[in-house]
Amino acid sequence: MKWFFSLVLLVITADQLTKKMAIAFLREAAQSIVIIPGLFSFTYAENKGVAFGLEFASPAVLLLLTALITAAVLIYVFKSNNRTALFLVPFALITGGGIGNMIDRLTLGRVVDFIYFDLYNGYVFGSSLSLWPIFNIADSAISIGACILIIFHNKIFPDASQAVKNDVR
Repeated sequence: MKWFFSLVLLVITADQLTKKMAIAFLREAAQSIVIIPGLFSFTYAENKGVAFGLEFASPAVLLLLTALITAAVLIYVFKSNNRTALFLVPFALITGGGIGNMIDRLTLGRVVDFIYFDLYNGYVFGSSLSLWPIFNIADSAISIGACILIIFHNKIFPDASQAVKNDVR
């Protein structure tokens, strides 16, 4: 469990440090730093909503939901007897990312985003469309953790997959 918390702290630290750098170097300049022209840049944005900028609740409700989900993940990890890396790593990434974004919501009232992949930026049916949202390290950690859980579900939760195979209704 020691390295579980080390990974959680690493995600939080990397997330908060990169966000501080984005605020210092990108917000005031009000311009992007292009890394790969037409594909990848650092672009400052603030997000009051959740994934993809969706705003379905007030900032206070989003903060409460984030805290509840993070607490639920931690309780689940503590109550589980599974201490394999394949089990703990995705939950550490999700926890660290959730806490990283929660810190922004508590201190700024919104989440700082700055990583931008310009996969498509054009018009569809006369409306401007950007295919990929601007995101941050915390969002990446949450997404990677969720992908690990999905891809390796049968290895992480072997009892659950065995129960489905044995169910012959």
